[in-house]
Amino acid sequence: MANGSTIRMEVEYDDRVGEIISSAAEYWKKDAGAFVLKRGRALLTSTMTIRDAGIVTDDILEMIPDPEGGA
Repeated sequence: MANGSTIRMEVEYDDRVGEIISSAAEYWKKDAGAFVLKRGRALLTSTMTIRDAGIVTDDILEMIPDPEGGA
């Protein structure tokens, strides 16, 4: 995954953040357990739903290495 690489995803409000991480990691052929999503300054937990995380249409999320080490 290179800096600035992007993908656009359609998700449902009941989808979990972990599903986004898994899909993006699969797309970039990376280990999903090694990454987290960030929305602005907030880290999103994999168990949050899209609704719980406050994600709305056209939000930009960053997939970053897990600061706690991950898998």
